[in-house]
Amino acid sequence: MDIPLPPNIISRNIRVNDLDVHYLQASPSGSSDSKAPLVILLHGFPELAYSWRKIMVPLSEAGYVAVAPDQRGYGRTTMLDSSGAPTGTIQFADDLAPFRMFNLVTDIVMLVGALGYQSVAAVIGHDFGSMVAGYSALIRPDLFRSVVIMSAPFPGTPPFPSSTESTHNNISSVGPSASILKKQLAELDIPRKPYTMYLSTPDANSDMLQSPQGLSSFLSDYFYSKSADWPGNNPHRLPSASAQSLATLPHYYIMLLEQTMPMAVRNAVNEGTRSLDAWLSKEDLAFYVSEYSRTGFQGGLNWYRCMTDPKWTSDMRAFTGKRVTVPAMFLSGDKDWGVWQSPGALEGMKQRVCARMDEEDVILLPDAGHWAQQEQSEAVIQHLLRFLAKVRLDGK
Repeated sequence: MDIPLPPNIISRNIRVNDLDVHYLQASPSGSSDSKAPLVILLHGFPELAYSWRKIMVPLSEAGYVAVAPDQRGYGRTTMLDSSGAPTGTIQFADDLAPFRMFNLVTDIVMLVGALGYQSVAAVIGHDFGSMVAGYSALIRPDLFRSVVIMSAPFPGTPPFPSSTESTHNNISSVGPSASILKKQLAELDIPRKPYTMYLSTPDANSDMLQSPQGLSSFLSDYFYSKSADWPGNNPHRLPSASAQSLATLPHYYIMLLEQTMPMAVRNAVNEGTRSLDAWLSKEDLAFYVSEYSRTGFQGGLNWYRCMTDPKWTSDMRAFTGKRVTVPAMFLSGDKDWGVWQSPGALEGMKQRVCARMDEEDVILLPDAGHWAQQEQSEAVIQHLLRFLAKVRLDGK
């Protein structure tokens, strides 16, 4: 299926190490790419570079080269073997080294160089892409001059072992404490499980790819259930990180123990009315369906497997205690439970992780859910351009 791109966005491929990276690009008219500052846009799960389609042209009209790659394991980006041949469909395998966070960041650093740039005005990440963006800015502040974190607060590096923060009080659905949370949720009167642990299982890919409602309906259900359109999304700060408190989250985050993801999001649809056409057209949905029916979900699911298994995050301990020192913004929807799914993460990001995140740059957009750049693209653009202008001015 051809990519149903808006005018002025082009589709390209470029070789980056063991990847043939597919990316979308929008550039200012009448200027060469090399003369305009670069903005990198990183998607989350289950999305693609295409999720930035409403953002890219306005960025280019404001004087930026906007580049959105299909990240490793997604869409039309393919992994290559030592001879340069595509490795084929990604499977559930033991070796997850290519999908660990350090490697995902390396992909973006190398992409910037392959595009001919030595600095990036901003790296902008949404959902799981916010982790890649956050670590990119933390590790390479010389390259990434600012960062925008969307929907999922960036937790930063693990604290030093001597930190007064205890694992007990900071249980997370990712990282080493994921297994602790899994055990505690399973012991509740109504047993539950973290979605991150479910997405790390061997069955998750086939559950979603071969969902009873069909792939198109599953993706529609998933987008709907996490959007502002579902009336069940009324996020708020949770009182604690206890299993009992987390169990109040929607089932797409804290799932019933025997649920699959298609079951969890179908239940949300049964409790509301659908109105996706205002921000996700039938053509848009058809493209997502076409891409995932071709590739499956396992590439993106391998990211979750790395984040829930400490073996694949141990190399990030080299950056323990390091903060994000470039200007940072957090941008999400006020109907996005992603802001609050990890209690204390938003406050920790502002106070401990990001050294230069102004209060005016912590924004919850009215009437936007998890997919803010698709649901409320004009508001997202307004805040991005304000932040970029401020960063540019401060840099003079």
